[in-house]
Amino acid sequence: MVRSQALMDMTIGKFAATGKVGVETIRFYQRKGLLRTPKRLEGGRRYGSEDVRRLLFIKQAQSAGFTLEEIRELLHLDASDDRERAREAARARLAALNERIAELNKAREALERLIGECASGKKGPCPILASFGL
Repeated sequence: MVRSQALMDMTIGKFAATGKVGVETIRFYQRKGLLRTPKRLEGGRRYGSEDVRRLLFIKQAQSAGFTLEEIRELLHLDASDDRERAREAARARLAALNERIAELNKAREALERLIGECASGKKGPCPILASFGL
């Protein structure tokens, strides 16, 4: 069997393994409308190369920080030529990531300060625990 034929006849288990996700993840994405649910053929559902492409798209978008709802919109945009909307979605995601990075930097700085205060050798409760309300 040639590779393209193999990709047109995958069980859900092989499809999930190809995308390095679990079968339940595939089913979850199907319930969310991100992946199609193929019709049953000869005792099971079969997945093909377009399904793999879509699954890999979802995973890449997730790694870029997009939510499943945002990914749904990107998938709709993938079927169109609306580059402006795709660019705007990416800009919005980038802004949210930058905001989150700023929050994480502040948290890191606060934790570094608390670690330094805790190591200073003073007596009494550790400032780390005190700052968390213990």
